[in-house]
Amino acid sequence: MLSILKLIRYQNLIMLAFMQLIFRYGFLKLQNIPLALADWQYGILVLATTCIAAGGYIINNIYDVAADTENNPENVIIGQSISETRAYNFYIGFTVIGVVLGFYLSNVIEKPSFASLFIIIAATLYFYATSLKQSLLIGNIVVALLLSFTVLIIGLFDLYPVTFDENRPIMGLLFGILLDYAVFAFILNFIREIVKDLEDVNGDYSQGMNTLPIAIGVKRATKLVFALSFIPIICILYYINQYIFASGLYLSTIFGLVFIAAPLIYFTIKIGSSTTKKEFHFLSTLLKWILFFGMLSIVVISLNMKHNA
Repeated sequence: MLSILKLIRYQNLIMLAFMQLIFRYGFLKLQNIPLALADWQYGILVLATTCIAAGGYIINNIYDVAADTENNPENVIIGQSISETRAYNFYIGFTVIGVVLGFYLSNVIEKPSFASLFIIIAATLYFYATSLKQSLLIGNIVVALLLSFTVLIIGLFDLYPVTFDENRPIMGLLFGILLDYAVFAFILNFIREIVKDLEDVNGDYSQGMNTLPIAIGVKRATKLVFALSFIPIICILYYINQYIFASGLYLSTIFGLVFIAAPLIYFTIKIGSSTTKKEFHFLSTLLKWILFFGMLSIVVISLNMKHNA
């Protein structure tokens, strides 16, 4: 059982599910608006996305055995505790369940064409693992886009079906907030994917991959990450000042500065001098926590607004 949990990277799936739950119950549910999905149907949406993500992790692990054997030998599962055939069966099972649940939900909200989204995501994860991952930056962009889409899909299934002329302004505002968070998730995860490539550069090189650190060198890639890290810092500080502090949400302002902006600044300082696998691993984990607190901030802001009202 533990091997299966490691195979699907259950910690990441828990974080994904938690992220979708806090946007629903820590943000949308606190607004005076109709939602398209009942609570149990939203649970199915979370299950569908986590199942497809689990399938993506499995197929990625299958094609990453050789690289992982060199980069993280202690985490190699396929070929040891789980056979490749069994792993493929798990991949097919999780992916099919995710797509079927997505098809069901699309018909529930009377948008059957939305079922194609789940098929496209599942197919993209497969092509990422088998070929896109080896392409310069394309793999990084794909992973970052898929994570940000898990935020946008909330709006597509819970807001869009019950958006009419009368409530379009408020629904547009809420969807815009989801879009802001999706963009934040994309930027942060894109940077994190490059940091992970820096961490795994030796194993990736031996497997003939064409990641950014391999293409331009570790030093140049590190400098690029250093430069890119200013983008989320500037965006966060602007967002806090323009929309949160200006609205008198002082608790939310403190939360954003302490748990998001400050760690991002620390990341920028550290990445400039990092050279070892251990240092890059630490910074990759740090970005993961910043992303977590970034998503959690929607709850803090919503409760702060409700308290001030």
